[in-house]
Amino acid sequence: MRVTLAQTSPKLSRSNLAEILSIVSQFMHESDIIIFPELSLNGYLLQDKLYEDAWHVEELDELKSLSRHVDIVVGAAIKDGNKFKNEALYFSQGKLLSKHTKMHLPNYGMFEEARYFTAGNKFESFLVPHAKISMLVCEDLWHKEVHHDLIKENPDYIIALVASPARGFSEDGLEIQKQWYDIIKTVAKECHAKVFFVNRVGFEDGLGFWGGSCIVDENANIVHQLPRYEKKVQTFEI
Repeated sequence: MRVTLAQTSPKLSRSNLAEILSIVSQFMHESDIIIFPELSLNGYLLQDKLYEDAWHVEELDELKSLSRHVDIVVGAAIKDGNKFKNEALYFSQGKLLSKHTKMHLPNYGMFEEARYFTAGNKFESFLVPHAKISMLVCEDLWHKEVHHDLIKENPDYIIALVASPARGFSEDGLEIQKQWYDIIKTVAKECHAKVFFVNRVGFEDGLGFWGGSCIVDENANIVHQLPRYEKKVQTFEI
C-alpha cells in the first residue's frame, strides 16, 4: 500500500481546494491514498469566517471525481443545515465513502472550537478493499473513551487528521510533539493497527503549527516521518 502524507499549510480561505486538487493530481498515480490535515480545506482559526467559508459537501464534486483514481482524505468545515461541523471526509471510487465529525471540541486557552462547531455524537469504522479504517480528528485522540471505542472497532488503519499548534518548547525538544507521539504509539499498540498521523504547518494569527506527520506501525514504531515546520508531501510504501 502506498500512502501519501500531505503536510500542508492551509490558508484562511477557500483557495485551499485548488491546492489540494493540484496535489492529488500530482500524486494520484503513485499513491493508493492521499491524506491531508484537519481543516485542510479551510484553515484553522476560522471564527466568524466560518459563515462564509464553510463547505457544502455538494461543492466537493471535483474531489469525488479524482477519487476514482486514488482515495482522498481531507479535513473541512462542513455546513449541515444551520450547524457547522469539523469533519474528516474520505472520498473513494467517485463518492464520499465515509465521514467523521469531530466529537471532542477544545474550548480552553487558545482554542474555542465549541463556540463555532457542533460536536459529533458517534464513532464508527468503514471498509475499503482488504482493510477496515477508523478516522479521528485531533482532540478526539486525547480521550480514553475514544481509545476504548477504537479497540472495539479493531481497525487495520487509523487516520488522524490534526492541527496542533507548537507549544512547550524546551532544550529537550517540543513537548507537544512528545505528547502526540506517545498518544499515537499507545493507540497503535492497543489496537494493533497502523496509524497515519497528518499534522499541518504554517502560521495563523500568531499560532505556529509544527507538522511532524508520521506513520506508526502496529508495534508502536514510527516507520516514516516528515520534518517539523516544513510543507512536505511524500509517498511511503507500507
